[in-house]
Amino acid sequence: MGQHSVRLNQLAQEARSALSATFSAREPGIRLSREAIQSSATAIRAIHRGEFPQAEELIKAAGNALQQAAKHLAPHPDIYYAGFLEDAQKEYAEAHITLALVSGGPLRGPLDLGVGHPPYLNGMGEAVGELRRYVLDALRSGDPSRCEGLLDTMDEVYTILVTMDFPDALTRGLRRTTDMVRGVLERTRGDLTMAMRQQRLEERLAGLEKRE
Repeated sequence: MGQHSVRLNQLAQEARSALSATFSAREPGIRLSREAIQSSATAIRAIHRGEFPQAEELIKAAGNALQQAAKHLAPHPDIYYAGFLEDAQKEYAEAHITLALVSGGPLRGPLDLGVGHPPYLNGMGEAVGELRRYVLDALRSGDPSRCEGLLDTMDEVYTILVTMDFPDALTRGLRRTTDMVRGVLERTRGDLTMAMRQQRLEERLAGLEKRE
């Protein structure tokens, strides 16, 4: 037996134990991250139905799942930063921000939610897409009263994101999200402008009919 055989076997056992521990943490981390994503997506659907209390409960469930996932993954930075946890944090942030902006409830920051700044900012950008959907639904139902306010909020989010001039490696692709927000904002502004013009035209026609 060579002079390094014992040491080699010792190193192999150490590597096996370390990888086994990482693997054991990875599985519940992935499962809990998926649970958070599913709860966040269901919460957003509830928001669009106007079911704010249910959405709040689902967002709370997503936050609890993320806390548990982080506990499993914290000792293993190689998988903590693998991407799937940050994806779940982004979806969680998106759901919370959407609920706050639509319902007028409190808007919590990344530290309060327990998520990183890049997932939070990307979630903020994704929330703009949900606000567009909310605006379009309001226009279809003939209730444009809040649409201009929401459009102003979307514009404000874009103004914030466009100032985050940092490498994508730090912001996790925020530039792409910002480009998406710009397109969504422009389309929504165009849709709202046309709807408001149509409404004014209909009001004028109705006024002419009354005069006749």
